[in-house]
Amino acid sequence: MDRKTAPYGRWKSPLTLDTITDTETAADFVDVLVDPIRSVVYHIEKRPAEHGRNTLLHTESGRDVTFGDWDVKTAVNGYGGAPAIVYDGVAYFSHGKDGRVYQFSVGGANNVPEPITPDNPLHKFANFDVCPTDPTLLICVLEDHTGSKSPSEVVNCLCILDVSKKMILPLDSDASFYSSPKFSPDGKRLVWVEWDLPDMPWNGTEIWVADVSATPGPPSSLRLQNPRHVAGEHGKISVAYPSWLSNDIILFTSDVSGFENPWKYDCATREAKPVLEIPISESFAYGSPPKRLGWSPYAAANAQGTAAIFTAINDGRSVLYLVQLSTGTAELLTGSYAEIEHIRSLRPDHHEIVFIGKKADAPPALIRCTATLTGSVFTDLQSASHGSTLPLDYISLPRPLSVLVPHEVGTRPVQIVYYAPTNPQYAGLEGEKPPCVLNVHGGPIGFSAQSLNTTKQFFTTRGWGWLDVNFSGSSGYGREYRERLRGNWGIADVDDCVAAARAVSSEPHNLVDPKRIVIRGASGGGFTTLAALSTKADARVFAAGASLYGISDLRRLQMETHKFESGYLTMLIGRDPQVLLDRSPIFHANKIVTPLLILQGDGDTAVPPSQAEGMVESIRKHGGVVEYKLYVGEGHGWKRQDTIQDALRREIEFYDRVLGIAETESKVSSDP
Repeated sequence: MDRKTAPYGRWKSPLTLDTITDTETAADFVDVLVDPIRSVVYHIEKRPAEHGRNTLLHTESGRDVTFGDWDVKTAVNGYGGAPAIVYDGVAYFSHGKDGRVYQFSVGGANNVPEPITPDNPLHKFANFDVCPTDPTLLICVLEDHTGSKSPSEVVNCLCILDVSKKMILPLDSDASFYSSPKFSPDGKRLVWVEWDLPDMPWNGTEIWVADVSATPGPPSSLRLQNPRHVAGEHGKISVAYPSWLSNDIILFTSDVSGFENPWKYDCATREAKPVLEIPISESFAYGSPPKRLGWSPYAAANAQGTAAIFTAINDGRSVLYLVQLSTGTAELLTGSYAEIEHIRSLRPDHHEIVFIGKKADAPPALIRCTATLTGSVFTDLQSASHGSTLPLDYISLPRPLSVLVPHEVGTRPVQIVYYAPTNPQYAGLEGEKPPCVLNVHGGPIGFSAQSLNTTKQFFTTRGWGWLDVNFSGSSGYGREYRERLRGNWGIADVDDCVAAARAVSSEPHNLVDPKRIVIRGASGGGFTTLAALSTKADARVFAAGASLYGISDLRRLQMETHKFESGYLTMLIGRDPQVLLDRSPIFHANKIVTPLLILQGDGDTAVPPSQAEGMVESIRKHGGVVEYKLYVGEGHGWKRQDTIQDALRREIEFYDRVLGIAETESKVSSDP
């Protein structure tokens, strides 16, 4: 078929606003669980159409096992994660609406959940594990807000839940935070991760192990004895994801080499050592940092505990390694996934694992993998219901690039991912370069993955280029790369975005029109967008900008943040109050001369509307061009279908008006 010739940005696309919202509001995978006794797979699914509740499903049959208003969710650390487990046919989960922990038989005739914790809205629970020697006792993380008037007064601890007596029994509360408590197979030991403020879990954590013994009643419980430090160091070394290979051997990851690599600890010899003979300069973890509880980047690959399958980040994509734990070798497995999340061991004696897999050209799926050195078999157990499927020839595939950007001691590499305009019906005009959206991820210690994203494809199928910038500070590229942002938020990220825009619009890449690059970001990415337009002398490298619920006042963020991130801004900015003022875009809004779109929710508590409105007032007062939309009933991120549609429509129409791309309104609303 002959292609039509049309200016970039004016191509007609099969991706309509309705298609985008079908995708954005479709059910999506949150976590995958395995009953370790019965080897049955379950998963947690987010359902925006049901007021955003999470439900637990039996994966093989696809049937719900929680119904009605039950919401499998927790708010521990603000980000949640690890809200449920299934053990020997019994599910234990945190209910999002009241924070209590409930249990029920997943195969029973009457599977109405029964509470096992008292009714207390000041308690939040997560990260459960069942005691192998007494299944009526669960270990978990408790976040206790009792009597707290400030984030520093919130208490995080390890505790025991007595299912039969519906009691909470404290275990350890000396650290600021805890995660990943796990009993050894014989129930005689417990391992966990802890860290203290001002650290975040990727800056510095410690793994500890202790002996477990019963306490005489009443009430009977468990106690920890002989605690031993396994690995990690506050502020310097991050260790994570401990699990038991046997009653004596603990497997975990450590970034002591500069990248998260596998390590193991022998309880008998009290020795920790790296698994790999030679460290691999890849992060054996997820691209994004572990803000949520319950993540696992590996699983045991055999019943003997001598092999494990790890995911790692290679050139911004997830890969799988079969790691021989006894010999220290790692073999790369076949696979075509851009993102791999929540790896769980299914049947180690059959070398089977399950995980959430996301490709660059297909919706997410729950995957069963049978892995050996001679070959791996990947089977889709469930695919996410992501609305209409975009034909493959319309999908713009990611092109990872490394560009050198100026630095005080020369140059240094910055990682970016480019998506070219892609539409089999169209070709651009001869000699024309496409307009480009430069997207800034949030976090800010986040990561732009290369899995399929329909918002990106909404632009690329219309003749736009799309550029994700994994700026200095992003996860997935090692500790040194992430540490570049320490004390430099609002500087290093902005410099990298400006340099990336210049790099892709000039030789040797010469991919996009240098006069038609727009910058956009949400939340922390919105902060970088506003900072780029308000504090850089060369901000006119961008023709327009869009901030979606972006942070503009760092002072207010510092005052209103929760306990988990109460030390985060100190790491990103420092302790000098004047620096908070200097880096806050709201105090430099008068310098913004680039046309700007600001989208904000009226119920946003993380970034209150007053920040956006202060920006708008100052820009207009000084003669700048700004468009502002406040969405009633929305918070920090869009939930409603009409908001998702309107926000995307406003964004592309704003760019088209600023750049002089005509026929915007009819093009977006009447595409086939």
